[in-house]
Amino acid sequence: MTRPLIGIITNLHVIDGSYRTHAGGVMNCEAVAEVCKAQPALIPADPRYVSVDELLETYDGFVLTGGRPNVHPNEYGEEETEAHGAFDRARDSITLPLVRACVERGQPFLGICRGFQEVAVAMGSTLHPEIRDLPGRMNHRMPPDGTLEEKFALRHKVTFTEGGAFHRIMGAQEVMTNTLHGQGVVTPGKRFVIDGHAPDGTPEAAYVDGASGYTLAVQWHPEYNAANDPVSRPLFDGLGEAARAWAHGRQAWPVLRSA
Repeated sequence: MTRPLIGIITNLHVIDGSYRTHAGGVMNCEAVAEVCKAQPALIPADPRYVSVDELLETYDGFVLTGGRPNVHPNEYGEEETEAHGAFDRARDSITLPLVRACVERGQPFLGICRGFQEVAVAMGSTLHPEIRDLPGRMNHRMPPDGTLEEKFALRHKVTFTEGGAFHRIMGAQEVMTNTLHGQGVVTPGKRFVIDGHAPDGTPEAAYVDGASGYTLAVQWHPEYNAANDPVSRPLFDGLGEAARAWAHGRQAWPVLRSA
């Protein structure tokens, strides 16, 4: 049986200061292939090469990956400042309408880190450029030094809404996750339901209210060690199930609604 096709949004990288590439982390492909049991395919997130309509017709689901560039603040009604960091406007122009279209169609996606922020902004949320500067917040950024294992180590708890979507998916109300992000949601959009928080109150898990498909997003990086981590695996298991159902013309995920 042909596996469903899951598109992985890539980021623009410049190698040696001149050679431009669209690239995605190997661990994203591993998670899609090994846990989703799907075919991974890297998508160049640039409207010069792909269109949202083509993506919707080609793929059975999407992974909105993390990345160093941030969603441009113009997308949520704010002015650019130095604190907002680097941007990728080409990716913005693909992923934000792609999220909205997937929500409308019931087509599955999983948002990760920057992908979490893309889902948030697509659904009308605002972001803070550097949450560690807010009173009472911890530093959620990736440690600057150490091995890959040390950078992706579990660093804080995430507590889910009792009886909520993530509580049911995980089978636990509290889990441990890694953390490698600088920005965070300030004001959630009307349909962007925050379903999990870090101990300092930072939003960490969310879904789209009333969407008929798999529309989950997390601020941490579940693609790391996805096959073995009990918190990561359910997210990719669910995405794979939803993508297989979409490939066969049916919905496999219940409509999620906030209380």
